[in-house]
Amino acid sequence: MRYALLFAVLCLAGCVTAPESVRAAVKAETKRNPAPNFSLKDADGKVVKLSDYKGKVVLLNFWATWCGPCKIEIPWFIEFEQNYRDKGFAVLGVAMDEEGWAAVKPFVAARKVNYRMLIGDDMTAQMYGGVDSLPTSFLIDREGRTAATHIGLVSKKVYQDDIAQLLGGSVLPVPPVSGGAK
Repeated sequence: MRYALLFAVLCLAGCVTAPESVRAAVKAETKRNPAPNFSLKDADGKVVKLSDYKGKVVLLNFWATWCGPCKIEIPWFIEFEQNYRDKGFAVLGVAMDEEGWAAVKPFVAARKVNYRMLIGDDMTAQMYGGVDSLPTSFLIDREGRTAATHIGLVSKKVYQDDIAQLLGGSVLPVPPVSGGAK
């Protein structure tokens, strides 16, 4: 099963902190490609498609409950969802845990995650270039195009700057969360 192979690769690769050289700035509009559409189920069993979010800036985050850097980012994403959703922004989490909802639901509940969570699969990961490391996040512009890709842990400020650019500079800084990379 390809999902087991993906899990093995992710375990070997582990979670990563990206070196400065692989952190991508927001691409020029002419260099953006359409983000692959997907159909995944949320915690209620409802099918969610990326195309449902056209017209919004989306932070699409591939993560896992066992990933340390992912745990650092999640509080930032909770704040971003709370503070920017009224400006046309949404966070979508794609959990890559092999145990599925059995591992993800208690994790999400304990952290009071306020954004939509989905369970990923190997086909979705392949659509996005293989997602070889966690966390991996894609910023999708309002037209459904991939504007930036972040592999590994990047700073909260990098996300804030990218989101602000994609929302047309209409976001205010979110106060830093203690205990994580800033």
